Amino acid sequence: MSTLHVRKLLRYRAWADQLTYRAVAALPEGASTAPRATIFGNMLRTLTHSWVVDDIFQAHLQGRAHGYTSRNTPEPLSFDDLWARQQAMNAWYLDYATSLTPEQAAEVVDFQFIGGGEGRMSREDIVLHVVNHATYHRGFVADMFYQVPVKPPATDFPVFLRDVPQE
Repeated sequence: MSTLHVRKLLRYRAWADQLTYRAVAALPEGASTAPRATIFGNMLRTLTHSWVVDDIFQAHLQGRAHGYTSRNTPEPLSFDDLWARQQAMNAWYLDYATSLTPEQAAEVVDFQFIGGGEGRMSREDIVLHVVNHATYHRGFVADMFYQVPVKPPATDFPVFLRDVPQE
């Protein structure tokens, strides 16, 4: 995969996150933290999980320990804190991908999964994973919107390509 394509996917992810967070912020009071029949319990905890996984894989890319023993924070983060963290993380990944040479993108990183076991992925596969993982969990959040009931934003890749000027 070209680094140009990786950067496009990261711009897509940041755009889709912005739409999602904006829509969550517009929900009625308490809707984002209301208990839901979903693995992370509510919208905010689901979005937090996505950020935590980004943070874990950022640590793998940087060759440092991440310190997590779970795939979520011990205590809930506030919406504002989480959104600030997610924006900074999205910017970091885009800057990181922009600096990668094709050789660096193909370099394999060894790491330990939180649940146990060894992992091994190329740097570009890690970036692809964080984009894909966020898309997957935005789908969970979109489903919870219907439980409010509110229609979620359209965050599909073709909508991004249509609505956002491309490099």
